Amino acid sequence: MNSSSAHTKSAPLWVDAAVIVAAVAIVFAVVEVALEWRQPLHNAVEIDLSPWALPQYALFSLARGWIAYAFSLLFALVVASWAFYDVRARRFVLPALDVLQSIPVLGFLPGLVLALVAIFPHSNTGLELACVLMIFTGQVWNMVFSYYDALRSVPADYRALGELYGFKWWHRFGKIELPTGAQGLLYNSMVSMAGGWFFLSITEAFKLGDQDFRVPGIGSYMSIAIERGDVRAQILGVVAMAVVIVVIDRLVWWPLVVWSRRFKLDDFAGAGVETTAMQRWLGRSRAAQAIMQGCGRWFRRVLPDPQPPVSGVLAEAGSQGGLGRTIYRLLLGAMLALLAWGAIRLVILLGRVSWSDWGDIFQSAGLSFLRVVAAVALGTAWTVPVGVWIGMQPKLASRVQPFVQFAASFPAPMIYPWILALVMLVGGTLQWGAVPLIMLGTQWYILFNVAAAAAAIPNDLVSCADLLRLRGWSRWRRFLLPAIFPGLVTGWVTAAGGAWNATIVSEYVHTGDKIYMASGLGALISRATDDGNFPKLAAAVLVMAAIVVGINRTVWKRLQNYANERCRFIT
Repeated sequence: MNSSSAHTKSAPLWVDAAVIVAAVAIVFAVVEVALEWRQPLHNAVEIDLSPWALPQYALFSLARGWIAYAFSLLFALVVASWAFYDVRARRFVLPALDVLQSIPVLGFLPGLVLALVAIFPHSNTGLELACVLMIFTGQVWNMVFSYYDALRSVPADYRALGELYGFKWWHRFGKIELPTGAQGLLYNSMVSMAGGWFFLSITEAFKLGDQDFRVPGIGSYMSIAIERGDVRAQILGVVAMAVVIVVIDRLVWWPLVVWSRRFKLDDFAGAGVETTAMQRWLGRSRAAQAIMQGCGRWFRRVLPDPQPPVSGVLAEAGSQGGLGRTIYRLLLGAMLALLAWGAIRLVILLGRVSWSDWGDIFQSAGLSFLRVVAAVALGTAWTVPVGVWIGMQPKLASRVQPFVQFAASFPAPMIYPWILALVMLVGGTLQWGAVPLIMLGTQWYILFNVAAAAAAIPNDLVSCADLLRLRGWSRWRRFLLPAIFPGLVTGWVTAAGGAWNATIVSEYVHTGDKIYMASGLGALISRATDDGNFPKLAAAVLVMAAIVVGINRTVWKRLQNYANERCRFIT
């Protein structure tokens, strides 16, 4: 009786009205974004610093972020599945991803922008696509690795049941693989979106030599406000960005986090499923149900009959021959041809770099390395105890997590001039002031991973530690540090990679008509981009990528193996 009434009870009328208004607003927003993409391409776009322009700019920035996320999600699902099911592809896909994630945003930017603007010379489409792809490069890599790890962790009996029931690839993906990886993929999606926001002011407003590439958005709004020294506009831009982040967190990420908890492998049968108020309202809304049913009917019409996945075709190409082998060879040949062409162009560019420039690059790399180490170490010092404190207290986590998510998602370069002003006020310089700027883009990776690891500690281990009366340093050394070490290493890996990327905006800061520059590889890359010095830019990006990949292979990989072998059993 109660269950039936719960299902038939309708939401208040205002919920249906809100759903209809939201649907209409989304349609108008899509039209507005499409019109912006079709605008004629201008050499320099005028940015309106009035507060009335901010809603439209927020819409454009939000659209770029979500389009990039859609590409990132699709790329992660396809490439991770390809690498998992195709042993031969795995040998070059995973190393290629490791190299690509080590390349800073400005390493992708010049080539993509010039190529896409040349392809779409008469509209904003090329420039908008370039911005989307720049955000994509800051989002996608950890999502791919997360879903690949999720595929590896699918229990064998789940896959056996899928085969027993005759699941096709689509059923296996939707009922086994995606639910297993939902929590990890969602967590990394939030981190990825935060990474995309971090470089917003660069992707929406940047200079390449004497060319000014700019698109309207919150990032370009803040960039121009900083350039003109308009404090009022800077504050308005910060407030607008804060509103966007909070709204997206409450309307999208938090309901998805609650929804993903139903896929925990250790849930007890019959346990209640947690929901948010918005989920309950939408579940009882007749307007929302009508929209979802219409989308469902359309999806069922356009969805073709289940076929073997692309990854499965590629994996079996060698033994079955035919079309699968042809597709595999064409894709592999195209990738190798593209890599060969890129290698030739890179060698030509590097041949134009002088020996003095190489010396400058290596010296700058050493200084940036010291700053990265300092930023990661200082970030670890406070995030480990705070992360453990948050993770081991669920009630506290539910209250603190929204603030942490906001701090992690906020594009810190927007407030770099203010922080730099404080550094100057105490008599400092950017040479050491770059370290706290780098921390703003890296420490959150450590905090999130440590909090997640602490939250996963079984209650029986916590009880054992209490019974043994472990206190103080003994409790940390014998219990807490080993328990969180796998998560801590993951946080270090992502934080170190983010720190190297953050050097390009932390060592080279624009404030008004002044440029503050610290000696370092990030500043050198930013300066080479501004000057249009492509040979030096290519050499600096290559050195940074080599350092990041080398550290990943020699340091982080060994720590990960140690954590998995010696500490994973604790969590």
